[in-house]
Amino acid sequence: MSTAVMAITPEQSASPVSSKGRVGMICLIIAESAIFTIFVVAYLFYLGKSVSGPTPQEVLTLPILNSICLLGSSATIAFALSALSRGARGGFILWWAMTIALGAYFLLGTGLEWKRLIYEKGLTIQTNLFGTTYYALVGLHAFHVIVGLLMLLIVFALALAGTVREEHHWRTEILALYWHFVDVIWIVVFTVVYVIGR
Repeated sequence: MSTAVMAITPEQSASPVSSKGRVGMICLIIAESAIFTIFVVAYLFYLGKSVSGPTPQEVLTLPILNSICLLGSSATIAFALSALSRGARGGFILWWAMTIALGAYFLLGTGLEWKRLIYEKGLTIQTNLFGTTYYALVGLHAFHVIVGLLMLLIVFALALAGTVREEHHWRTEILALYWHFVDVIWIVVFTVVYVIGR
């Protein structure tokens, strides 16, 4: 039997680690999905059971611009990955920065909404069952956005320092999986809280 000697590219040599990273991220996403499912079920279970106001119809407005920004960040992170896979570091940095900006805008919008609900509408976590479940569910999602933004910022800093290169594409893909998960979860939260819940 003859053994063929082949040159191994950096991406091929990283493949086993890449697979482990993807499996790890998928396991994390499954576990986090279970947690969100519990919070969504709790929100739906207690919907309409508050004996005092305010109610969702009275205080909630549709966060359309926030939602567009967060969901749009899935596109910008995909553009960033595409740029990195082609070796276009400048394009990667630009699209990655746009992803961070869109995620940060979403968080700012959530914070402003909470400020309005607390100070203008009197809805706190202790006001009624709606307040408790609303802040728990939306707050859980906001926490995941914060974690995602911190990871994106670390990669951004490394990219500015010149240490993120084309061969690191698979690592950024794993992080992008988490970011897409955060976006998909927002679709569920938006539907449950702002569409069904109103």
